[in-house]
Amino acid sequence: MELRYLAAFVAVAEELHFGRAAKRLRMAQPPLSQQIRQLERELDVQLFARSTRSVRLTGAGEAFLGPVRTVLADLEAATRLARAAGRGEAGRVSVGFAGASSHTTLPRLTRAVRTAHPGIELVMRGQTYANRALDEVAEGGLDLGFVRLPVRPHVERPGVRTRVIAEERLICALASDHPLARHERIEVADLAAEPFVSFPANAGSSLRDVTFRTCERAGYLPRVVQEAPDSYTILALVAMGVGVTLTLTSCTHIQQTGLVYRPLAGDPVVLRSALAWRADNPSAALRSVLDIARDALPTPRGRTEAAERGAETGPPT
Repeated sequence: MELRYLAAFVAVAEELHFGRAAKRLRMAQPPLSQQIRQLERELDVQLFARSTRSVRLTGAGEAFLGPVRTVLADLEAATRLARAAGRGEAGRVSVGFAGASSHTTLPRLTRAVRTAHPGIELVMRGQTYANRALDEVAEGGLDLGFVRLPVRPHVERPGVRTRVIAEERLICALASDHPLARHERIEVADLAAEPFVSFPANAGSSLRDVTFRTCERAGYLPRVVQEAPDSYTILALVAMGVGVTLTLTSCTHIQQTGLVYRPLAGDPVVLRSALAWRADNPSAALRSVLDIARDALPTPRGRTEAAERGAETGPPT
């Protein structure tokens, strides 16, 4: 059964006149009559009762009309959706993000995408730590990841592109009644004997990685006494006095009773937040999201030379 037969049937059923239906379909009347006869033969029913003066639907025709209209409407909707997806105006884009540190950037991106292209669905994957997000982008499990640069050293991720969207510094969080809380700045070496609260080992947390590297440069490995899956829980445990932690300036919106933030003494440890994607990802919707992100999450001034490149490696700057 051809779709043009269904369109011909609907036209005749709505006009109840073969001449008007043919004009509506921009075709001659004899081919239209032939299509209706062919449709009736395929269905083995009579759809129209014809006379020299009138055309009316039979009971079979009336029963057939509603479902056929639904089929044609669904086809039209599917056609529009396919064309929109081809233009990057519709589709699904999977996004991996860590949580607290994305509390500003992620809503800005989602609102901008929703405004520009309501047909694009962002499929959010929370609790995807930065290193893990980068791995999943490289493996094709994610279209777009919120990551941090530099990435974990000695890990090759060919084909991955990144664009810096923000810079953040490593700071110390500790209980307000901790003796070091009286200091304006915290020496990393002064935390050597302190218990630490941190993200789980081997979870792909870039913050845990940089915490350990920073402490190692100060001559020790942090003694982690409690692990937690997100910054909100970690900082709540710090406020309770369970231990101290190194966190990022992007997390200072988390305000717990009994919690204080202090900058680190010495040269700042800077991490760059970035978007990561595969250069060979064929998704037109992803390209649209990346275009929108350039306005919604611009690269900080002074970082334009690293706006788009392969995933970086190396120690924190």
